[in-house]
Amino acid sequence: MKKTNKRKSSHITKPHPVIPPPINKGETIGLVAPAGSLANRKNFNAGVKLLEERGFRVKFNRRLLDRKGYLAGSDRERADEFNKMWADPEVKALVAVRGGYGCLRMLDMIDMKKVRSTPKILIGFSDLTVLLNAIHKKTGLVTFHGPVVTSLATIDRKSQKSFFNTLLGKTPKQILPSGIKVLHEGKAKGVLLGGNLTTLVHLIGTPHEISWQDTILFIEDIGEKPYSLDRLLTHLSKAGRLQKIKGLILGSFTDEERKERAILQKTVQSRIKELLEAKKIPVWANFPTGHSRRNLTLPVGVQAELDTSTNILTLS
Repeated sequence: MKKTNKRKSSHITKPHPVIPPPINKGETIGLVAPAGSLANRKNFNAGVKLLEERGFRVKFNRRLLDRKGYLAGSDRERADEFNKMWADPEVKALVAVRGGYGCLRMLDMIDMKKVRSTPKILIGFSDLTVLLNAIHKKTGLVTFHGPVVTSLATIDRKSQKSFFNTLLGKTPKQILPSGIKVLHEGKAKGVLLGGNLTTLVHLIGTPHEISWQDTILFIEDIGEKPYSLDRLLTHLSKAGRLQKIKGLILGSFTDEERKERAILQKTVQSRIKELLEAKKIPVWANFPTGHSRRNLTLPVGVQAELDTSTNILTLS
């Protein structure tokens, strides 16, 4: 009897991207604090007011927002509140109150089964980079990198429009941002992933690290010195991560007072040119995402095409 050798495929099927349903005016948005405690009550109130003026109801746990220190409660408290909001049938979308630090500490406590079975819009940025990418990786749910409640009233009108269009399910198929600087020409297709540079680097070596292979990567940061940004980018290169991506989008790089933005932008752009000189992939700079007034909402986990000949980002 002739034996046949059957090879087991090493291919791992990734979860098919799941687009969460839109929220309608009059429905409820859950405001969650999975990271830092509320540092600016005035900006929070302004963000809540804007949400309500646009016709949405809001729900949040006042006890967690009153916490002092750098965390909005213990890991268990923050995770339980997040899970509670996600499981609440009244809550149709979740928006982070702020970033800061803390998402990685409570990530393993998130009820991913509930997230997978009950798709909802989740919007945030900065430390929320952890949740956005980890949830997409684990469940296939498309999440959204965009303003938090405390930044909502301070961003420009285009960014506010992008945020509310996302909630209403009106995300455009093509984004033509102004002020783009082309560092290297080309066209590339891949899965759109990314967020805060420091946070992404901290995920390396953990089970929650993003899949760098064939991605259109977008990165941004705040509060890092030029040498620190250089170190983070060099780390990505030495770890072999930059070599895997298909295209790169550089957002804003600034300090807390935004006085050294030009120096930081120049540092990042110069180092990226050096690190990707041989790879020849399309690279944009000055894209409106990150800790600035220009912070468009981007879907994490969708197929995208970056084309420097038209400066259009096409989403599918």
